[in-house]
Amino acid sequence: MTDNNARRPRSTDGDPSESANEAATPNEAAAAGGSAAAPAAEVAEMKDRLLRTLAEMENLRRRTEREIMDTRAYGIAAFARDVLGVSDNLRRALDAVEAERATALPQGAIAFVEGVELTERELLKVLEKHGVKRFEPLGEKFDPNVHQAMFEVPDPSAPAGTVVQVVQAGFMIGERVLRPALVGVAKGGPKQAHPTAGPSSASETQNSL
Repeated sequence: MTDNNARRPRSTDGDPSESANEAATPNEAAAAGGSAAAPAAEVAEMKDRLLRTLAEMENLRRRTEREIMDTRAYGIAAFARDVLGVSDNLRRALDAVEAERATALPQGAIAFVEGVELTERELLKVLEKHGVKRFEPLGEKFDPNVHQAMFEVPDPSAPAGTVVQVVQAGFMIGERVLRPALVGVAKGGPKQAHPTAGPSSASETQNSL
């Protein structure tokens, strides 16, 4: 007896569920690839944010250090500017008796003048300890950044633009001008020679233009 079930041809259509699974396999692979790329993009974004934050923190640290240094160096500028009046008065007192010191000053007056000189030196020493330095630009070229011209002096023997008289000494605090020096400037003399620009300086000027 022949088994009909054994001779019945097998269907080539296959199982519909297996076909559906086979058709869904490429989509699942694409979805898996997309899900794998998403964490990589998030990591790159987080890394970029971290680097930006670190850069901002470094800039903040440098700016804070610079502000602290400026505060230490220039925090007493207003106080030092007021103290300069005391130094000026001491200098005026000494200048007033300078011409008479070698003549008929009593011994007590000479001791008093020496005490004023000692006080002035001590005051200037304390100011210099805190970064305030006195300067007298006699014989230097006039610089409008640190000098204030009060008058011109006709002097053919001095180059034009040279400081030939200091009316009042100037003071610097750190690298800044606390008070410009009041000066008299020579007029009528030969002009000061300007240094000639070498090849390097000429190229730098050309590049800056």
